Amino acid sequence: MTRSSTAIRFVLGASLALVAVPVAAQAPSVGARPVFEDGQAQIVDAFADPEAWIRHDLWVQTEFDSDGDGRPDRVHVDVTRQAQTDSEGLLVPVVYESSPYYSGVGTTASEYFWNVEHEIGVEPPVRGDMPSIAQQSRRPTISNSHVGTWVPRGFAVVHSQSPGTGLSQGCPTVGGMNESLAPKAVIDWLNGRAKAYTEPVGGEEVEAYWTTGKVGMTGTSYNGTLPLAAATTGVDGLEAIIPVAPNTSYYHYYRSNGLVRAPGGFLGEDVDVLYDFINSGDPERRAWCNENVRDTEMAEGRDRVSGDYNDFWYGRDYLNVIDGVQAATLMAHAFNDWNVMPEHSYRISEALKDRGVPLQIFYHQGGHGGPPPLEQMNRWFTRYVYDVENGVENDPKAWIVREGVQGNEPTAYDDYPNPEAESVMLYPTGSGNEVGTLSLAASTDSGIEGLTDDVSVDGAAHAAAAASMNRLLYATPELTQDVHLSGVATLTVRVAANAEAANLSVWLVSLPWIDGASINDNLITRGWADPQNEGSLRESTPLTPGEFRELTFDLQPDDQIIPAGQRIGLMIFSSDPQFTLWPEPGTELQIDLMGTSIMLPVVGGTTGLGWTIS
Repeated sequence: MTRSSTAIRFVLGASLALVAVPVAAQAPSVGARPVFEDGQAQIVDAFADPEAWIRHDLWVQTEFDSDGDGRPDRVHVDVTRQAQTDSEGLLVPVVYESSPYYSGVGTTASEYFWNVEHEIGVEPPVRGDMPSIAQQSRRPTISNSHVGTWVPRGFAVVHSQSPGTGLSQGCPTVGGMNESLAPKAVIDWLNGRAKAYTEPVGGEEVEAYWTTGKVGMTGTSYNGTLPLAAATTGVDGLEAIIPVAPNTSYYHYYRSNGLVRAPGGFLGEDVDVLYDFINSGDPERRAWCNENVRDTEMAEGRDRVSGDYNDFWYGRDYLNVIDGVQAATLMAHAFNDWNVMPEHSYRISEALKDRGVPLQIFYHQGGHGGPPPLEQMNRWFTRYVYDVENGVENDPKAWIVREGVQGNEPTAYDDYPNPEAESVMLYPTGSGNEVGTLSLAASTDSGIEGLTDDVSVDGAAHAAAAASMNRLLYATPELTQDVHLSGVATLTVRVAANAEAANLSVWLVSLPWIDGASINDNLITRGWADPQNEGSLRESTPLTPGEFRELTFDLQPDDQIIPAGQRIGLMIFSSDPQFTLWPEPGTELQIDLMGTSIMLPVVGGTTGLGWTIS
């Protein structure tokens, strides 16, 4: 990498202020160096004093102009690095996190979200304008995340604000191409391929003379999405990513199998709501961004009427550009994350397996977020960012924190799904308005069962009820041994309704339902679908009353051990008040049991269930 003698170095003066010193004035010498033991970067005392760290900010010039001002956007970046990168000529790799959240966010008050109390398939009521976010000036430090962990271990830490947030120029796009190209530009700058400056307009050029150019990215949620977004560009220098609970498709975040479906905890959120929530950038460019991004591109593409997949959503689905990913990927997610659901990591991990990208998967049983253990992350970054041969590529491919385990101590598995899992087909029979049977044998005389939609009743109440006309519930015999489910359950259902549109919600539950317990003690997994989307996510066809549609769709991936003495239950209902639209109660659904089954991924197959056909 070319290093110019005119670049600016930043060192700490006696008063801890940042002062510029010419590169030529610094002579490299042998001194403190990174230390590696047991395949991990160790804390080095000479790197561990925060008072000695060099901290400065800059603006990296990108390849795009997303805010329409006729100039390439510049993104705001901060750097925290060891004093030895100046005093001793030390070159270090980088741990990098990018985020739209560093500079303040909007409100989550429901009045600024979409109103979900309306019929399916109609234009929703206009939502309120979210109050604007005051622009914050965070200089020279954008964030302190990761610095205490990685700087003492011999990594520099870099943060950047996403386009259109904080002091970064551009527009927020919520999954648009500029969100991939912005971190790419930062990595290009770290490798001498892009320019950076001391100010957002003009300023002196700043070079990253202090780095090897090797980068590892990590972050959680939106911050975990951006490492994947950067990796899809194939940018040289991004060696490893650790995405934690990443959103890998905005369609899968805001829709489900053709159905308008909110992320858990944020009923009525959609892509334009998230745009407003992060729109913290230059107030002078916000009107242009609002008109061109939120009120044009998003308004024309989001489609809250049909919920169909379209080109707008295609462009915000990272699976469609997965071929660009070369960075070694340690994926982390929770099986009970009902915000960014576990399918987001699963779908990307499965695709990377087929492409030979180094891959490990860490799952736990909690909710949104939760990184892998530090030891695991350290081994990953040490191997791929410091290029230390520690054998991590020979470690087990999957790590899962089992139920009831305190802390973050995972069990190792050869892979996920568990290679010993086999597909077991179960069939519903009997009266689901009470509790019917989920059997290994398909019934030859099963009939048609009915339920009436009522959004005022939630899923927990449905599952706890001994009988209800608002749901259908079918359960296995009592388990005689622990049953390990690992992978994706797939439902095939024949459904009809007395209306042109209806919600369809499905839960897999562990019975008996324990009132007052955490929902995750009872809920195994769940899924949602639009009966109008039989055969195609891109085209809805209104239902004809009484005419059956056959749907096949996956529930959310899971890995769970159901204890002996429980029963596994398949529950089918219509509106799910925590996730779907809220139509008026009364729509009637019919389920043809002869055309309905669920495939469970059971470790050990039929034998692993502990019971057989009677």
